[in-house]
Amino acid sequence: MLGLGAASAQPRPLDPQTSLKIDFPKDSPLTFVSADMGDSTPTPRGSAVLIDLRASLALRNSATRRLRGVTLLVTAEELTAGGKASVSVPSLNVPPGETFPVRVNLRLLRPAWPAGPLVVVSLDGVLFEDLSFYGPNKLNSRRSMTVWEMEARRDRRHFKTLLAREGQEGLRQAVLESLARQAQRPRLDVQLARGGRATTVEAERQLQFTFLSLPEAPVEPVGGMALVAGNEARTPSLEVRNRSGRTVRYFEVGWIIRDADGRDYLAGSVPASDPDLSLSPGQTSRVRQDASLRFAAAPGRPLSIAGMTGFVSQVEFADGSVWVPAREALSEPRLSRVVAPSVEEQRLTELYRRKGLAALIAELEQF
Repeated sequence: MLGLGAASAQPRPLDPQTSLKIDFPKDSPLTFVSADMGDSTPTPRGSAVLIDLRASLALRNSATRRLRGVTLLVTAEELTAGGKASVSVPSLNVPPGETFPVRVNLRLLRPAWPAGPLVVVSLDGVLFEDLSFYGPNKLNSRRSMTVWEMEARRDRRHFKTLLAREGQEGLRQAVLESLARQAQRPRLDVQLARGGRATTVEAERQLQFTFLSLPEAPVEPVGGMALVAGNEARTPSLEVRNRSGRTVRYFEVGWIIRDADGRDYLAGSVPASDPDLSLSPGQTSRVRQDASLRFAAAPGRPLSIAGMTGFVSQVEFADGSVWVPAREALSEPRLSRVVAPSVEEQRLTELYRRKGLAALIAELEQF
């Protein structure tokens, strides 16, 4: 199979001509230019092949608008566990006609016997600067990329305002504070188990959520609870009300847990809304997750859940537009300590760390 023998002693590098298929639609706004497979290798594993894909794809923006985000679906085998993955690239600023790289660093599994290319790369979605979207959106990448773009615009505006108001030193101080928060943000390991409890050591108790008030949020949490025992929370549920004037089709509520020592950790999101949600103005909706979640503060130290707090982290409306919290809301002390900065803030602060303040200012001026 493509030069790969079942008894090969050493993995052979992948040949992009025979191992990789780019499957973009004819009217795709992206054009495939070339692929560098790097040190990508297939390794036999019994009746399967383990593919370490370490590639760089060169794609061209063939549209008439600037690109802001791209999501690719990478498939080795549709039905095999570990046979599919995706690559998303937010915070792009690619003008029409320009070629840009997309790096793919994945491990995939597929049966050894089918003929044809080992990996197929298809397009799930492209987001443009006017927030229009192209693609099948099988992975809900439109919502994800729109959220990332709205957060990016918010955070670039924040840094540009600081630069205009407080000068270069004000911007430098803000970036250093962001880097410090990123380094100090408490980490939490989360293990998910479907169904019943993962442990039976401690008796369960019902613990209610409290909620941080975000007055501008279009969705308001009005109640929620989970069954808690030690470091484990089971079947979390939530009730929210749409207090906006538009129909909501998706929302997420961030989940902060507090341990017995009063330390806060971001535990991810309370169960997100159902895929078929259509929440009209004034209506309420309930969501529930039939799962047990076990938390441990890195590096592997168990914690005892003493409290739970929720906050609205994103909302999508029926027309595809999204709402994200403002910078002012995220400056609330509990949120600023535990919520990770946006992808764009991480990119900009890393640019400062690697190349300095002049490079950061030059980057901000590109938008």
